Amino acid sequence: MRHTRVIVTHYGGPDALRVVEEERPEPKDGEVQVRVLAAGVSLPDVMAREGVHPETPPVPFTPGWDLVGVVDRLGDGVSGIEPGQVVAALPIHGAYAEFVCLPQRELVPVPSGLDAAEAVSLVLNYITAYQMMHRSVEVRPGQRMLIHGAAGGVGTALLQLGRVTGLEMYGTCSSRNASVVSDLGAIPIDYHQQDFVKEIFRLTGDGVDVVFDPIGGPHLWQSRKALRRGGSVVGYGLISSIRGEGLASGRPGQRQRFRGTAAFALYIAGGWLLPGRKRVTPYSIQTLKRLKPTWFRQDLITLFDLLQQGKVKPIIAQRLPLAEARHAQELLAEGGVTGKIVLVCNGGMLEPGGA
Repeated sequence: MRHTRVIVTHYGGPDALRVVEEERPEPKDGEVQVRVLAAGVSLPDVMAREGVHPETPPVPFTPGWDLVGVVDRLGDGVSGIEPGQVVAALPIHGAYAEFVCLPQRELVPVPSGLDAAEAVSLVLNYITAYQMMHRSVEVRPGQRMLIHGAAGGVGTALLQLGRVTGLEMYGTCSSRNASVVSDLGAIPIDYHQQDFVKEIFRLTGDGVDVVFDPIGGPHLWQSRKALRRGGSVVGYGLISSIRGEGLASGRPGQRQRFRGTAAFALYIAGGWLLPGRKRVTPYSIQTLKRLKPTWFRQDLITLFDLLQQGKVKPIIAQRLPLAEARHAQELLAEGGVTGKIVLVCNGGMLEPGGA
């Protein structure tokens, strides 16, 4: 039987994405065939298409870091999971497809009755937020945090989880997204019009306990200036460090793995050596998942529980058909997206429990 998937034909702009129809993949020993309901669209997908993300596969490849789907067929040697079960996974690439085959160990059960688009938002964005807060720096109730890009997918996840934890929150954003940030319990700071370091000290007196910074480069050091004594900057994504000079068409994405590494190491060392005990800490979801796979599973189960209880509610910017993957990435690359863009297929507009 045939299915549809999206491929990147060459490193470059949105025109590199193509929708193809081909035979469905067959599960190998230890693998499970999953009928995808929802696939998240994330900046790492865009950066992989450009050829600049460290996790970029050789072309042609199918993008897509995160998915929620239904178990369709089992490969030999698979037990403890049944067809019809709803599962989530972080394959890093391959999710932009109607069907994927993944090792059983990669699949995490999804409670019935959850919306597929909301559930898939937890897999990358909320795991990133949760682990930075509770694995990287171990935030405590009453502490102050500053979030850069507070209206984005990870930003809104940080805000919702910060509210659950009882943090005092501040978030940089554009003026048009200020209401989103304030509605989630934070004080918005317009990064176009305000110096966030000066504004943080005006509002707090002595700074914040933690800053979450996806920009990287010299911006990490600016973020460090907003800390109070003993605080930490958590750097993730590191958009400016990785993207650097722009598209890397014609050279493998893996060659970008060490872009900005030396500079980041200097920021980390400076955090330890300079007065004030203000640390700079890196976070990488894929690295931590490989080092501590049980943490990923435990944390995702915790997040599904929070979603069931209504304590978190992912903001879905748009739900688009799989065939509109190019449009989805164009929207994300333009910036200003509030929450998560999700590609849906195989009835993914419905709740997984009813699929």
